[in-house]
Amino acid sequence: MKAAIRKKYGSPSVITVEEVARPVPANAEVLIKVKATTVNRTDCANLTAKPFIMRFVLGFLKPQKPILGTDFAGDIVEVGKGVMHFKRGDKVFGFFDTGLESQAEYMVLKHDGNMLTIPDGVDYKNAAASVEGGHYAYSFIHKVEIRSGQKVFINGATGGIGSTLMQFVRQFDVHITATANTPNIDLIKSLGADKVIDYTKDDFTKLPATYDYIFDAVGKSTFGKCKSLLTENGVYISSELGPFAQNVFFAIRSAITGKKKVVFPVPFPIKQTLPFIQNQLATKKLKPVIDRKYNINDIAKAYEYVMQGKKTGSVIVHIKSSYKKLKTF
Repeated sequence: MKAAIRKKYGSPSVITVEEVARPVPANAEVLIKVKATTVNRTDCANLTAKPFIMRFVLGFLKPQKPILGTDFAGDIVEVGKGVMHFKRGDKVFGFFDTGLESQAEYMVLKHDGNMLTIPDGVDYKNAAASVEGGHYAYSFIHKVEIRSGQKVFINGATGGIGSTLMQFVRQFDVHITATANTPNIDLIKSLGADKVIDYTKDDFTKLPATYDYIFDAVGKSTFGKCKSLLTENGVYISSELGPFAQNVFFAIRSAITGKKKVVFPVPFPIKQTLPFIQNQLATKKLKPVIDRKYNINDIAKAYEYVMQGKKTGSVIVHIKSSYKKLKTF
């Protein structure tokens, strides 16, 4: 089978697409034929091992898992002993931030792990595109208590996390202001923004308005720059650690001072976030935004594009099967 391999950390140039042996499911595992996956911010972090602290999870000197990929959508084609709740032919999707080795034609996963069935009427690409952004966006809205009538600002509403977060926040009776680049202003309005700031023309940190919540879905601003935009009891949440991991420090300090808080959105377990995403897809409250599609043979190009930081929503990688027998890892 084909798989996207990186044997060391680095840029997309270290990725090779190789033929490797198809994995065999052990007890309590299923074999999944991958139909679609994405290249997302988490994948790029796993490729480069940046920030450096990720090496303590992924492997300090080299990756413990050579095959890339954190999310997937596909079909169960084989079921190991002891598997409950799943059967051959089930359409499933899932995510794990430190890697599932899913950028391959086949993958194995424990049956009680990070996957659920794909809702009826949802195709593979939309299922795959929903997970990484949905997982992190869930943490934003469940770390706070959003109330009717509040004002919410979303910085980076066009990304995978931001475009999903827009759709989650829209379900509350709140006023949403969001940033987008010029070509995506209408898209972000269609997702529910009441007002859109074109970040290529205006600096949102200079706005005179104040907000109950500022959600920085791209991590490109800071609490210091956004503090003046918060109400007296406003909350700032970023998807990144911030310069010198300052958001962790600010979260601890502001918890003591009690004013203009920083909340660091440590992600909830995928077993908690995935059922929510599944329901959002099933009820059509979430429609993932998809930017581009690549074939697995061009996956390095997909990484190059995503690492430019300009993607809109998700970048899909289609997987087609082959049946050659080659080396294992």
